[in-house]
Amino acid sequence: MGTGKTSLVLRFVKGQFSDYQESTIGAAFFTQVLSLNEATIKFDIWDTAGQERYHSLAPMYYRGAAAAVVVYDITSSESFERAKKWVQELQRRGNLNLITFLVANKVDLEEKRKVGNEEGELYAKENGMSFLETSAKTAQNVNELFYEIAKRLAKATPSRTTGIKLHIQPQESGRRLFCCS
Repeated sequence: MGTGKTSLVLRFVKGQFSDYQESTIGAAFFTQVLSLNEATIKFDIWDTAGQERYHSLAPMYYRGAAAAVVVYDITSSESFERAKKWVQELQRRGNLNLITFLVANKVDLEEKRKVGNEEGELYAKENGMSFLETSAKTAQNVNELFYEIAKRLAKATPSRTTGIKLHIQPQESGRRLFCCS
């Protein structure tokens, strides 16, 4: 709650930041397409509420997810502890091949930092996650976060050809075939 999850998504999807972002109720849905050299990735992003009363709804959003971003606020030790609980839950209930990032947000507030970079990085490493520090306010590392996820998704999911193959079948003895004949 209050870590900047929605601000990160809005910065990525719309390039916008607001100092006074309303709390997410339940979850919000966003989409964004990233074109890489090797693939085009369409993100379907579920931005889940951080308040405890919505905690039980979260599995419905991350079940079947290909990637997850767990965010904490560097100015709050409590948010780092809550992030650890989310990581444990994802490890218990999430997809086994889930691409997971631990994100330390609000690095623009360095002078108020309570959680050191090393602490976040070590926790992420111990739990097989990638780690990145971001600022939704200044846009620091926001696009990099999603580009890195996209690259890993492209690598994990070999590209498929899209479209439908149509086969021309010869007509039977001059009789025309219609959909309803």
